[in-house]
Amino acid sequence: MSRWAPDARERLESAALDLFVENGYEETTVAQIADRAGLNRATFFRHFADKREVLFGGEDLLADLFAEGIRTAPPDATLTGCLHAAFASSGVAMTPQQRAKAAQRVQVLRANTEVQERGLLKHTRITNSISTALRERGADDLTARLGAQVAMLAFSIAVERWMGSNDDEPFPAHAAAALSDLHERAAELNSRSPLSA
Repeated sequence: MSRWAPDARERLESAALDLFVENGYEETTVAQIADRAGLNRATFFRHFADKREVLFGGEDLLADLFAEGIRTAPPDATLTGCLHAAFASSGVAMTPQQRAKAAQRVQVLRANTEVQERGLLKHTRITNSISTALRERGADDLTARLGAQVAMLAFSIAVERWMGSNDDEPFPAHAAAALSDLHERAAELNSRSPLSA
């Protein structure tokens, strides 16, 4: 098959994730990934800087989508409204086809400390992107940082639920529900109820 095939990136991504799960991340080479995808090494490097980027290349897209969602939220949107807009914008990246790949990524991450560290750096980039977009809308620094941290916690919870669900509910719905759950728990922080029964 031609190395210029329009779906080369998707084929490389699928081949890499399959091989990471089958053989382990460290044991998988770029040459093996390219071969499994029916492409060559040069094509791999046109799409990914290295094999770690197969796991985290989508994080850059999410950072941009979240920030754009916040920037284009209605002018009178609250911080929560901005976060809902950010999650709504993520639907174009968090598709049903990506759900199986997300499960593979989690499996690979759990097995490799080096990859986990790279994941933390990408996580920080998304957090910074959200807080910057909130500051651009007029939030003070502490509010923007808190909003970004809440958004990322809601995102993590939503990903877990999305991967574990047996229905076709879109990812933004899981994210909105996770954000609502966090708001409820936050409201209980000042409760006089003891933490343990």
